[in-house]
Amino acid sequence: MDLNILKIFGLSAFSFFLGITITPILTHYLYKYKAWKKYAGKRALSGEEAVVVNELHKNKEIGTPRMGGVLIWASTLIIALIFWTLFKIFPTSLTEKLNFLSRSQTWLPLFALISASIIGLVDDILQIRGKGKYIGGGLSLTKRIALVSAIGFMGGWWFFAKLEISSILIPFVGHLDIGWFFIPFFIVVMLAIFSGGVIDGLDGLSGGIMASIFAAYTGIAFFQNQIDLATFCAVLTGAILAFLWFNIPPARFYMGETGMLGLTSVLAVVAFFTDSVLVLPIIAFPLVATTMSDILQLVSKKIRGKKIFLAAPIHHHFEAKGWPPYKVTMRFWVIGIVFAIIGMVVTLIGK
Repeated sequence: MDLNILKIFGLSAFSFFLGITITPILTHYLYKYKAWKKYAGKRALSGEEAVVVNELHKNKEIGTPRMGGVLIWASTLIIALIFWTLFKIFPTSLTEKLNFLSRSQTWLPLFALISASIIGLVDDILQIRGKGKYIGGGLSLTKRIALVSAIGFMGGWWFFAKLEISSILIPFVGHLDIGWFFIPFFIVVMLAIFSGGVIDGLDGLSGGIMASIFAAYTGIAFFQNQIDLATFCAVLTGAILAFLWFNIPPARFYMGETGMLGLTSVLAVVAFFTDSVLVLPIIAFPLVATTMSDILQLVSKKIRGKKIFLAAPIHHHFEAKGWPPYKVTMRFWVIGIVFAIIGMVVTLIGK
């Protein structure tokens, strides 16, 4: 038990301090190569210009680099490789314990994190260069959906064929075996969480929300005795907090797609590993709220010809109502923490 606590919380703290240490190197190159969008603006879910949001954030993004999410996945990857290498070179009981790379728990989450983050990195680079279909550049929504679906297919196949998992847990009811439908269901869940990436819109918002979500999954995995997975989530949490340290207003950099795409993709994988996919909408409630507000806004404009919110996603609605950005962010943090705790309790007692 003592070693498990050291492994989870010790490596989480290590991840935080590693992130703090490498940030000056990252920001040096981001500012040196002017890694910010040359167009100061955001696009809506449909790919059109988000007029109200862009009016609220006039010139905000010019001069502030994207790709800060590199800090999160790079820190996680570095720590995973450090302790895996130590175990291979010095195979002792301690190094074996501290190594959290395992086929049954963390190979797939790490693969999802890195592969999706690289796709996001490409999208960020295209936006920085102003190349792509949309205003300001970037991968088209169709291409991003296709690539995320491909990762989802590989993840679903791994669970179904390699881990021989084909059921989902309905809290307080029991497991429901869905057979090979597990694979398309996995893809749908990953795409649904991917849409939650729209929460990355205010300084500090996405970092605080994601930290509370992965902290909750650290606790869930720990109580399920999935120590390697708990450590992976804890290391991610530490890296996210390091990012948040520099993303609190005024932000030194933004997370970008390389951060959000990686985090939303690995979140889907972790939810399936902890048998809590049906509880995920509670644990990640702020992501659900922002996604639904975007969808409702889009549908209302198409059908009724008018908007429901002053701006979408919903955190921009509160901005448009006159709330200071820090007030919106901190209240979302509070909501995120409360729902993460509720979701963790439901997961642990609902089996």
